[in-house]
Amino acid sequence: MTATMIKEFKLPDLGEGLTESEILSWKVAVGDTVTLNQVIAEVETAKAVVELPSPFAGTVAALHEQPGTVVEVGKPIVSFEVDDAGPSNGGSGNGGSGTATEPAGTEASPTKREPNLVGYGAVVEHTGRPTRRARGAAQASPTASPAPAAPATGVGERPRSTPPVRKLARDLGVDLSAVSGTGPGGLITRDDVQAFTSDVTSTVGTPEEIAGNAAIPAHAGQGERETRTPIKGVRKFTAAAMVQSAFTAPHVTEFLTVDVTATMDLLARLKGNRAFEGYKLTPLTIAAKAVLVALRNNPTLNSRWDEASQEIVQFNYVNLGIAAATPRGLTVPNIKDADRLTLRELSTALTELTDTARAGKTSPSDLSGGTISITNIGVFGIDAGTPILNPGEAAIVALGAVRKAPWVVNDELAVRQVMSLSLSFDHRLVDGEQGSRFLADLGAILSDPAMVMTMI
Repeated sequence: MTATMIKEFKLPDLGEGLTESEILSWKVAVGDTVTLNQVIAEVETAKAVVELPSPFAGTVAALHEQPGTVVEVGKPIVSFEVDDAGPSNGGSGNGGSGTATEPAGTEASPTKREPNLVGYGAVVEHTGRPTRRARGAAQASPTASPAPAAPATGVGERPRSTPPVRKLARDLGVDLSAVSGTGPGGLITRDDVQAFTSDVTSTVGTPEEIAGNAAIPAHAGQGERETRTPIKGVRKFTAAAMVQSAFTAPHVTEFLTVDVTATMDLLARLKGNRAFEGYKLTPLTIAAKAVLVALRNNPTLNSRWDEASQEIVQFNYVNLGIAAATPRGLTVPNIKDADRLTLRELSTALTELTDTARAGKTSPSDLSGGTISITNIGVFGIDAGTPILNPGEAAIVALGAVRKAPWVVNDELAVRQVMSLSLSFDHRLVDGEQGSRFLADLGAILSDPAMVMTMI
């Protein structure tokens, strides 16, 4: 009879240094048989929705978290019952972040390497040495079973919690010493802090009620007077990134309105060209190519300020970010090495990028490493704005709506198609002259696409 053992899979760090993720859905149920790398769950990080593959082949023994739960990295989310057949099973390890529950009395070999769940952290090395907690337990009672942890902290002790939970408590103004922990060993969880806040609010009253301003009766049949949505996932990450960018990089924004009639004529001709049959061509496609060309003469806008080393890093490649509005919030995936793509290849990449982003399937790697970005506010009928830089980038271009407007051509008034361009840049990296030259070059290309010939 083949021996079996229980393996726990802990929520991995999905390669971006993120501290938590939300379980969106389980693709398996208790009792299901799974194969190695079969998708078992869909989780949302602060940047994207990610499918988790199984690090083991076996049977699902338990699901430790419910959909909608925010789980901290390193916390067990699922247990598997697997054959104790060694490395050949493909599941004798923990996927680089889970911990196996070994039979009592066993000890890992110093040379044993657990298989790594690709992209989800480093391979775990077993040294055979017990952890600090295990050594302390062994010294206290070599033969007795360890006593269960106390469910609550003692007077004068620091409440047990994790850094994200302590930050949440600070943000909500909660004293953790007044919160009872329901986690293992009395650990205070996010739910404990939020429940404490709700209890205080329901007992003491809202600030408006305390001030005597909440005496307006609720009207039956009209539903709730307020709707509250937890700040988490993509929205939480975007908010933090925008605050960091706005208060770290000194933003300067410049505007230029240009006659893009020639670009719109070019776009119409390309759509009728057999070489572009089946390709999705939009003003964004042409504008993206124009940005890539304008960067050749203005490389300072494709750079980064490295605070740690006190260096300006200029990129010799362009990872072009495209701001995408999704049901989960704003994301800025980027096209790697966009400067090496032809117009047709760029068109394909833009289509795939936006479709994937709107479906919430953008991978974390596609959301990092951008060097300059474009936001197309024109699709919402907006003419101009002051876009905030994507953190780590020196510039962002906002494309306004293409509108028919009166325009002076050869000293005569004519109806032309015009567009407003907005350029925000980091003034630590980009001088006013450099930003202005880039914006002027971009406008020249969109006014007369033939100008590209003078820039390449």
